[in-house]
Amino acid sequence: TKEVLFKNADLAMYKAKELGKNRYVFFDQAMDEAVRNKMMLEQDLREAVEKGEFRLWYQPLIEGDSGKIKGFEALIRWNKGSRTVMPGDFIKAAEETGLIGPIGDFVFRSACAFAAGLSRRGYADLAVTVNLSVVQLMRSDFSEWIAANIKAAGVEPFCIGLEITESVLMDSLEANVEKLEAVRRLGVKIYLDDFGTGYSSLRYLRQLPVDVIKIDKSFTDDIGSVGDDKELAGSIIALIHQAGLRAVAEGVENEHQMKKKKK
Repeated sequence: TKEVLFKNADLAMYKAKELGKNRYVFFDQAMDEAVRNKMMLEQDLREAVEKGEFRLWYQPLIEGDSGKIKGFEALIRWNKGSRTVMPGDFIKAAEETGLIGPIGDFVFRSACAFAAGLSRRGYADLAVTVNLSVVQLMRSDFSEWIAANIKAAGVEPFCIGLEITESVLMDSLEANVEKLEAVRRLGVKIYLDDFGTGYSSLRYLRQLPVDVIKIDKSFTDDIGSVGDDKELAGSIIALIHQAGLRAVAEGVENEHQMKKKKK
């Protein structure tokens, strides 16, 4: 029918726009299926927010030399029925629909409450870090929002860390730097996440409002394999330390990787 033809043409047009300018795309059935799946995901996300189906898991940050736990990273999971949905499968959709707002509020409030609980039990030296989305950083009241949640939880600002990726930081760099400097003045620590996969320039590390550099797990994954990256990872860690910053190696999951990172 005419209505179906127009709908299919619209899908092809939007797909062409998604892929870039100066191109054309022919409609196929996969496009229709992708749109249906996206709509279902968005509806499920809205219901998940209403029903409170999200949970936080806390991954420990362990000091390489002593083996002591130095803090935790808050990681969101979606308990969808009998299965657990990982953030990579829903965060983009949450950002596109605006649902990252309430989801981000939940994550940050929960992480602050967890940090406050650690402090009450005598572990005030353990920081809890939270991943920031670009939508959250774009808030005009970003520093006020951070400060209000920390105060409401009754936790000290130095017990909270904010993780931001290079790509998010470099987008509107000047405005983002100003916002991050404002929360650093509160006492909150800033972590640069996924270092080594984006704009990575060791030259500008001293100029950025960050306290800790998190080396991407792709460097850790290859330790012990044919393309062993231990020397490269070690060099990056040494340069980070020379810049006066702390380094965190992501994805260390066994004793062999831990030993190689120490060297």
